[in-house]
Amino acid sequence: MSQKVRKAVFPVGGLGTRFLPATKAMPKEMLPVVDKPLIQYAVEEARDAGIEEFYFVTGRGKTIIEDHFDRSYELESVLIEREKNALLAELQASVPKAGTVAYIRQQEPLGLGHAVWCAKRLVGNEPFAVILADDLILAETPCLKQMVTARDKMGGGNMLAAMEVLPQHTSRYGILSPGGEQDNLIEITALVEKPDPADAPSNLAVIGRYILEPEIFNLLENQSRGAGNEIQLTDALSAILGTSPFYGLKFDGTRYDCGDKIGFLEANIAFALHRADMQDDVKTFVTKIAQDA
Repeated sequence: MSQKVRKAVFPVGGLGTRFLPATKAMPKEMLPVVDKPLIQYAVEEARDAGIEEFYFVTGRGKTIIEDHFDRSYELESVLIEREKNALLAELQASVPKAGTVAYIRQQEPLGLGHAVWCAKRLVGNEPFAVILADDLILAETPCLKQMVTARDKMGGGNMLAAMEVLPQHTSRYGILSPGGEQDNLIEITALVEKPDPADAPSNLAVIGRYILEPEIFNLLENQSRGAGNEIQLTDALSAILGTSPFYGLKFDGTRYDCGDKIGFLEANIAFALHRADMQDDVKTFVTKIAQDA
């Protein structure tokens, strides 16, 4: 029986330059989709998948994330006084239990692989999840929960979330070379970072959800810099192919690239339309805007 995935790493040290000037003083992970910041969606997805411990790899200017996942007794007292009980309960439920959250600094911007490696001593010798808050997924069953369930059925191993992209867009993603397929599970035989469409082994792209075995840390610790002069997670993953089970999961759901301005706007509309308390009003104004454009 495979070891349970109890821990998740959230790399949140990036500068968010594509959203300047909005992210000059506010982390991009705190940008709201409807009424919740991106990082809260990520934490809720992890919690729904059975994650018990939450590790944030931060950088300078990210203390607002720590404040968000802490108790605000002044605000809570105001809500109690005003008898806003439902809002109070929602606010308290968003805060992980004491002792389940830790923060560690990525002191240099050396890439995703380096950010994951920074959490080595927190994770220890057990499998763990990595969630990129930029990739927001709207799904009936949360994406990470789908992955945990699929991994349990396969008896463990490494797993990546995968989705089909337009062939001309392969240069934007890590692309996997597929082996055998079983339902929505794909054996991964190779990984290629941002290949030209003519060189891409498929149009199956890796997006920001991973379940990794702890052996990845040894590779990241000794890995030289790759594309962009950064330590690339994809390079380390490529090095362990063939040494342990490695799968891609074509998840059910829609992914929104919230590191992109258009993707962020799409996510706000899609998530608002998914809410019963907003969908009718949103449909009305979106239709009106489209007609007036």
